[in-house]
Amino acid sequence: MAEDLLSDVFLDVWRQAASFEGRASVSTWLLAIARHKALSARRRRIDATLDPEIASTIADPADDPEVALQKKNRGELLRKSLARLSPEHGEVIDLVYYHGKSVKEVADIVGVGEATVKTRMFYARKKLADLVAAA
Repeated sequence: MAEDLLSDVFLDVWRQAASFEGRASVSTWLLAIARHKALSARRRRIDATLDPEIASTIADPADDPEVALQKKNRGELLRKSLARLSPEHGEVIDLVYYHGKSVKEVADIVGVGEATVKTRMFYARKKLADLVAAA
């Protein structure tokens, strides 16, 4: 089904290329066509019933209660450890890992050199590892 949709998208792109006005990027235009095709195909799809015997063989991808608790505890430990970092180190970790900024972007935001950002990242990760290991 995915291959058929992909073929339909490229066929529509070929047919509608002359109507592209450039008000948005080409990738946005392509994604809009692909989204429309996928939603249309989803509306047309007829759901088949699932055989109970086959359903019993499908593994449940959800975490069991023990794994969920471990993940929750690990998350709490990490949040507490992050809060114990210095403001400079916490800011750099936040911008890089939680906001996906590059070293250059962080340097521009914080107003320091790229080398300083790299140094802060090094020491922040080291301190964070020590805090997590000690907990």
